[in-house]
Amino acid sequence: MTIRELAYHATPLGDLTLRRRTEPLQGNVEVFEVKLGDEYLMSSLFTESEEALARLGLAGLEGELEVVVGGLGLGYTAAAALENKRVQSLLVIDLFQEVIEWHRTGLVPMGEVVSRDERCELRQGDFFEMVHSGFDVSNSSRKFDAVLLDIDHSPDFVLDQKNRSFYGAEGFKAVSDQLKRGGAFTLWSNDQIPERVKLLMETAFESVDTHRIEFSNPYTSAVSTNFVYVARKKRKEK
Repeated sequence: MTIRELAYHATPLGDLTLRRRTEPLQGNVEVFEVKLGDEYLMSSLFTESEEALARLGLAGLEGELEVVVGGLGLGYTAAAALENKRVQSLLVIDLFQEVIEWHRTGLVPMGEVVSRDERCELRQGDFFEMVHSGFDVSNSSRKFDAVLLDIDHSPDFVLDQKNRSFYGAEGFKAVSDQLKRGGAFTLWSNDQIPERVKLLMETAFESVDTHRIEFSNPYTSAVSTNFVYVARKKRKEK
């Protein structure tokens, strides 16, 4: 196995690294990985659920769409959203400017797809703070058709302890307030979210649907699973 470190950055949350390696179990295919400290954040070997996050979140929405993605990573969710021709603007928020630069300089496979699309804006910021102040810093009253979130491993396994407060009634209401009528909030989770969290999500939205995303895992020789939750806001006031 050949491993090459492409980028390294010290951050308050731990060492952020981007590396490229070959995978013998997959015929030495090239794999890109992102780590934060000892935690694996993303691998280009497993992208099915990240892409499903965009497709499920945008499904059923009508007209020209304004979309927010929380978490850039390797860019697979953003790239999948840009495949939807109804998306007129895509605002991608990432905590680390370094990750944005990986895309702008072409260090990652989806870099050019994401950074060169005129509809897409990459912005450094804290999603969990911006959900309360407004995602568009130049227009805090701007509403969006969809918010797609893939930052933490799950509501109970967060990258930063201050993120934990988002996964409650106040956080879900805040993201609902950022959406247009009929808009969708879509959450990626490595594991099925606790029932208490889903119930709190249901208090802020008209409906919450659970999608089980399965994909082959060469390390276990079995099928692995992630989850995508699609919460929809009411189309009209009663």
